[in-house]
Amino acid sequence: MLFNKVAILGIGLIGSSLARNIKENKDANFIAIYDKNKKNLETASSLNLGDIYTSNLSQAVTDADIIIFATPVCSFEELAEKTALYAKKGAIITDVGSVKQYTLEKIEQHLNQTTGHIVVGGHPIAGTEKSGPENGFSLLFKDRWCILTPSSNSTPEAIEKVTKMWEHCSMKVDTMTPSHHDKVMAAVSHLPQLIAYSIVGTVDDLEDYEHKEIIKYSAGGFRDFTRIAGSDPTMWRDIFLTNKKTVLELIQRFVEDLIALERNIRWDEGDKLHSLFTRTQKIRRDIIEAKQHQPEAEKLLTEKLKK
Repeated sequence: MLFNKVAILGIGLIGSSLARNIKENKDANFIAIYDKNKKNLETASSLNLGDIYTSNLSQAVTDADIIIFATPVCSFEELAEKTALYAKKGAIITDVGSVKQYTLEKIEQHLNQTTGHIVVGGHPIAGTEKSGPENGFSLLFKDRWCILTPSSNSTPEAIEKVTKMWEHCSMKVDTMTPSHHDKVMAAVSHLPQLIAYSIVGTVDDLEDYEHKEIIKYSAGGFRDFTRIAGSDPTMWRDIFLTNKKTVLELIQRFVEDLIALERNIRWDEGDKLHSLFTRTQKIRRDIIEAKQHQPEAEKLLTEKLKK
């Protein structure tokens, strides 16, 4: 057993999936679930995800060995300030945020080794377009990567415990600096998400198309974009605002590449189009070979959504 008491702050898709794993793996004697949303707490209780379900932060974090921030990242500063009032000395503070420089800065303003708390930044790279505790499932993390971003407020013992927690969720664990993490995630997660929102918004704004026809005749590509664009808007709003600098740099690069593609099409440069499409096709094959397309989890989620 890794911990006596675990406190999960925010019981959405990631928090609820982690709660399921901690319970199944018997990694804690006691799971406290905190959320401001009463409906989320009621759902978590009906699913038997923890031992207490509360909107009282003190009740959740008092005496917890590890406190996991699983709320939208813009709430971290306020949450950290309040958690510092109740978290015991020696408690491990970690998170699941998709942005690491911002989250660690906000957390460590209030929770750090000076205050007697140990911080280990974390990001399980997993998710679906669904949100809420009812959509969590334990296989969400299977064979995916979790990135840890230790800092001067981390200790080897805390890093080992957080690593084991995620490994028990069947994740592969890697470490990197917060700044490098944010650059990588901006490229492989944040920019694609922003493009999906943009494309679906553009199609929805087209005046010469009837909305019902767009829905009825959606081909695979547009369906994939709508799946991504169906993700939690609050979470993604916060991600873009807190990883602003890196995302803006990538948007500029993407716009330049899109203009180059426009030229290729305008001037019938088929060889350049074919070269690009061939290169990107290989990337898709590499992703599948690396088993990062989550076939088991996707199948389970599809079956769940049909019920």
